[in-house]
Amino acid sequence: MEFQKEVYGKWILSGEHAVLRGGPALVFPVRSRSFRIDYQEKNHDLKIQLLGGHSEEFQLIIWGVIERACEQLGLSRSQLKGLIQLRSDIPAGAGMGASAALCVAITLWLKKLGHVKEGDEYETARKLENLFHGESSGVDVAVCLLNQGLKFRRHGERSSVDLQWAPFWYLSYTGQRGVTKDCVLQVKSLIERDYSLAENLDQRMNEATALAENALKQNSEKGFKELSEAITQAGSCFYQWGLCTGAVKAHLDDLKDLGAKAVKLTGSGNGGYALSLWQEPPPDRVLQNLIPV
Repeated sequence: MEFQKEVYGKWILSGEHAVLRGGPALVFPVRSRSFRIDYQEKNHDLKIQLLGGHSEEFQLIIWGVIERACEQLGLSRSQLKGLIQLRSDIPAGAGMGASAALCVAITLWLKKLGHVKEGDEYETARKLENLFHGESSGVDVAVCLLNQGLKFRRHGERSSVDLQWAPFWYLSYTGQRGVTKDCVLQVKSLIERDYSLAENLDQRMNEATALAENALKQNSEKGFKELSEAITQAGSCFYQWGLCTGAVKAHLDDLKDLGAKAVKLTGSGNGGYALSLWQEPPPDRVLQNLIPV
């Protein structure tokens, strides 16, 4: 038996952190960045080869994911035979869904082997991702599984997002990696210290998500104005959470100086990738450092 699967990275337009408390999030795949698993059934204990790109970043965690999956599914590692080859060009810890892509790929492989039931893929992968985040909202897992733009609610809605126009929006690396678990704990700490402020920030993020969703349904002229406002409002929440400081903030400021109309972090914060919205395509000298989405 052989099995191959390519799982794409993700980026979040709006809804970060508030999604953990039931708010909506708008999330999209990054089809230029992916995680690939190739499996061949063989008569020896399971072996894993990490090939190219960012795959080696998973060297210290891949067996932990396998062990956690075995615990969840009531398996022993000795039951798993063969050769897995993993290739990733999604950087770990950069807010592009590397951990979710890994967990989804492992889940779909185990489903192929008959260990995960049809319909259980999402919850199996989400529980695996708890290994990385402590508490996974499931938003990254959902978009990795469905491979389309989604409006996502943690315990409910997962509907497709259809764009009526094509924004000039791009991702760029801030130069610093963020740790999702630490960012989640930082926001939770704010909730404990100042519940009123934290609740207000969740509400502002939810409003930004609604505005962004509406903007994508408009014509390009009206939609651009609303989308710019939505991105700016969502981005302001990161500042007040304390998740956009120092070199990360400087990166966003540089994007605005270069002509971006609206910017925000995408992901948990304190690093990773930034989203920038442009009125028109940026010049080539800028474009070479951006990832179109």
